[in-house]
Amino acid sequence: EGTDSQRMAFLLRKQWSLYSVTPLYRFSEAHLRDYSRLLSSFIAAEKTKGLAVEIGGELDIKVSVTSLPHLKVSDRDHAAILVQLSSRSSASSKNSEEKVLWLGWFCCVAGDELSENLPEAFTCLPLFLVNGAESYTAIVGTWFQKTFDCYFRRLFLNPFNLSWMAAMWTGCKVDKPASATELLFSVPRLPHPLHISYAINLEDAQALWATVQKTPGEVTQEEVDVFMDCLYSHFYRHFKIHLSATKLMKVSTAVASAHCDGIIKFCQSQYLTGVLMLLTELAISQIQ
Repeated sequence: EGTDSQRMAFLLRKQWSLYSVTPLYRFSEAHLRDYSRLLSSFIAAEKTKGLAVEIGGELDIKVSVTSLPHLKVSDRDHAAILVQLSSRSSASSKNSEEKVLWLGWFCCVAGDELSENLPEAFTCLPLFLVNGAESYTAIVGTWFQKTFDCYFRRLFLNPFNLSWMAAMWTGCKVDKPASATELLFSVPRLPHPLHISYAINLEDAQALWATVQKTPGEVTQEEVDVFMDCLYSHFYRHFKIHLSATKLMKVSTAVASAHCDGIIKFCQSQYLTGVLMLLTELAISQIQ
């Protein structure tokens, strides 16, 4: 378990942009080393404006495509696939540490709903998370689309999704001292942008959720609505502002933070797969 946590540690405290991905055609985990070489050559060719590049030659950017088998909750889930772009300075020695330029990973956590109906030639990895420059994201995405006949689409989070995250993550117990639960709202129809930040002490937020949740381990829409309405009522009593008339933009909790632009940050390794289950569900709903 300790080894697994160390392997997953690089996923924490980074900002990841979310994408949904249609099933990959004729993708095989047995050929990851070949994919690394082919993608490396494709990136080099793009950098030289389409000129041919020898496969396997010395390139400025090193590409690594590897498996992350520990991000699974069922035997039917496909192992997550990590794509890493790294580089060394031209002045550095070959033994020097490589600099990570870009990270992207595909995963499917509890994605039985989509995978069970797929033909054998397709691989279900509906959630794609990226940390790095958009220029590399575009190149890597283009290669995957051409090679595996798949399609990428940004996965945005609406206020409905964010309110569920606020309620679910507030109810999670964390070992380490954590900061307050924070909600960020945008006020619509104003000539200039106006945001309202609402911070709730973690113990107070958890106490409220404990009075709302009827069955431990289960969350219903009614409970989420009651939880948010209680927060809105408390805010109105103090500031006479109806938050229900604003738009929820961001949720920050001890477990994770999420922004409506489709950006997420994981804060606790023990809840990583739980958060990914929810994101996998949202990704599948977008591509179905």
